Amino acid sequence: MTLPQLALSSLAIGLVIGVGLSLLVVWAYRARARVQEETSLALPSGITDVLHSMDDAAGVVDTSGLVLAASDAASRFGIEVGSTLDNPELRQLVRGIRTAGGTATESMRITRGGLSLDPRLVSARASAIGSRLVLLIIRDVTEQERLDQMRRDFVANTSHELKTPVGAVSLLAEAIESAADDPAQVRIFAARISAEAGRLGQLTGRIMSLSRLQAEDGLTKVGPVAIDEVIAASIEAHVVQADSAGVELARGGDRGVWVRGDAQILIEAVGNLIANAIVYSPRGSRVGVGVRAEDGVVEIAVSDQGIGIAEADRERIFERFYRADEARSRRTGGTGLGLSIVKHATQRHGGEVRLWSRPGRGSTFTIRLPRIDAPDHADTGKKSKKKRARKAAKAAASARVRNGERA
Repeated sequence: MTLPQLALSSLAIGLVIGVGLSLLVVWAYRARARVQEETSLALPSGITDVLHSMDDAAGVVDTSGLVLAASDAASRFGIEVGSTLDNPELRQLVRGIRTAGGTATESMRITRGGLSLDPRLVSARASAIGSRLVLLIIRDVTEQERLDQMRRDFVANTSHELKTPVGAVSLLAEAIESAADDPAQVRIFAARISAEAGRLGQLTGRIMSLSRLQAEDGLTKVGPVAIDEVIAASIEAHVVQADSAGVELARGGDRGVWVRGDAQILIEAVGNLIANAIVYSPRGSRVGVGVRAEDGVVEIAVSDQGIGIAEADRERIFERFYRADEARSRRTGGTGLGLSIVKHATQRHGGEVRLWSRPGRGSTFTIRLPRIDAPDHADTGKKSKKKRARKAAKAAASARVRNGERA
């Protein structure tokens, strides 16, 4: 082999060895980087900023369940940086992801803020970040579950309540047909049909009112509302009912206060409370309607001297179709929707309704609403006030606010 050939061969061998060594070094660096990445507990770049911008509870945990980063909302479930996951179901979910990789989602009930009496239904999703880190996202779906259950209960209760008057009308119609030759019986059955039809109309009307209040556009005519006119219209709409029951209606408290809202809805809400108070008050007693304005809040209180409400019923008294006294409510034609309408009407106006009651001494329902200043065009003349009150009372009567019931 000549000298040039030997030189070329040596150069080729050196080149091959050099390339091989370079590839070996690159592979070694990549292998070391991969091992470091798999064993590192360093957080990926930017993940902390992402967590802080999330509304859901979320966190990054390592193999031992230690929380390395967390969103602001995660503290509601006791997930904080430096702490470990306490919930065994969450730990099991994280452990499974570390083993299998990928992503997994499970529904579970966990406590919030360490309160064992406040379990929350959550959708927990775990995603692997490398081999040692897991991203855990917890979405609270308790409210969604409650709304779904409320919707199902409302449909079921409505169907049940409608069956009673519809079935009664059907049976009475058959009874009239059988007693066609007896005019006296026909009149009796016809009167009962009329009563059941009225009850059915009242029930459907209240269901429609409640549905409108729960809709996004529940308040259609929003503007300054004089509480004096609301009280006057509500009382005037129930004077006949109070006289028949032998109950006195009395009005007291502050005058000239205003709120913002829908006057007709407020008249119906206060009217429901007055009607309830009349129904559950003994003959010769008094139902008081008082108004107090203090610290930017208007309070409308309706008090009676009736049978009161047992403590066990107070938490459910505002539920749809709930009746504290089932037998009495049936006798008076109650639908079980009056107080639910009061609650939703008040909430629609940015307020709340409170209850005080003592069995045997009576009850007081208080509607609390944000107060506003009287508008510049407010007419304080007695004549115009009476005229508007009569007009509002007629509207309230047409909305079937005559007969109320205690939930």
